[in-house]
Amino acid sequence: MNTATPAVEPHHAPMHRPGWFARSEAWLDEKGKGAWIAAMVLGFILFWPIGLALLAYMIWSKRMFSGSCAKRTRTHYRTAMKSSGNSAFDAYKAETLRRLEDEQQTFEAFLERLREAKDKAEFDQFMEERAKKADNGDDEATAPA
Repeated sequence: MNTATPAVEPHHAPMHRPGWFARSEAWLDEKGKGAWIAAMVLGFILFWPIGLALLAYMIWSKRMFSGSCAKRTRTHYRTAMKSSGNSAFDAYKAETLRRLEDEQQTFEAFLERLREAKDKAEFDQFMEERAKKADNGDDEATAPA
């Protein structure tokens, strides 16, 4: 008879791996508010209670109204400005960031001019239509009966 006891492995606490819901939530948080909205719309398309549940969760958890995107941008900016220890690379990085900021400002100014031009064109069209209606109304009022 073999009375040897089986080898007992030391008890290790199992690593806690978050569930699918927590992983999905973290992934969507990482992607931002647009990903949450896309998931909600997709939920409505697939099965409307899923979309409704996602909408309720987004409102309840304050994800719809949080400024998480702004926080993430500030964090990335601070990380980007941290020195790498290589002065040549840091100078290149600083120049590239400055150039990108200039391009962004130029593009935003272009978009503003584009919006203003569109607004002006729409306003001019409105005024033309209004003038035509006024002319047609005057002609009908003064036409002999």
